[in-house]
Amino acid sequence: MSPPRDRTRRDELLAAVVDAFADRGLGSRSLRDIAADVGTSHRMLLHHFGSREALMVAVVLEVEARQAALLTTSDGTPAEIVRRAWAHLSDPSLRPLERLFFETYARGANGEAPFDQFVPGAVDTWLEPAPGAPPDPDPALTRLGLAVIRGLLLDLVATGAVDGTTAAVARFADPLGVDSAPRPGTMER
Repeated sequence: MSPPRDRTRRDELLAAVVDAFADRGLGSRSLRDIAADVGTSHRMLLHHFGSREALMVAVVLEVEARQAALLTTSDGTPAEIVRRAWAHLSDPSLRPLERLFFETYARGANGEAPFDQFVPGAVDTWLEPAPGAPPDPDPALTRLGLAVIRGLLLDLVATGAVDGTTAAVARFADPLGVDSAPRPGTMER
């Protein structure tokens, strides 16, 4: 087991890599390129993450954890949760990270290691109530909401159709009790 100092350094590197990916995306950049972006060596990234692919998984898991914490910290109706999720996820600054999510998800769904370790929790984690929250009264609606948001997010990432995807989110949320469309890239406060 690594000493606590190593874990802290890993967390620092991961945060820096998340920021670097958000700014510049991943593309075909090597571990050396990524290391240079975050002020470390490729050997340190290998030490803490094992491989470029394992680093990709770690980044996606970190971003998912941040999003879950952000989206589950306040109460709301299903419609408000859909609006809040879309407002956050459609922020243009997250596009490179969302592309990485879909790449990781697709590679994991195809059984490719180490991406396959990400797949089981990619849905289940979002379906579990937050710690201390009451049980989900309608798990099917929660799964449907997750599928709709992810499908429209894939559409947005692939096509850039901000107006069309935002209108679709509003249309989905309308029967849930939302009376106006969310604005991309803004969080409801």
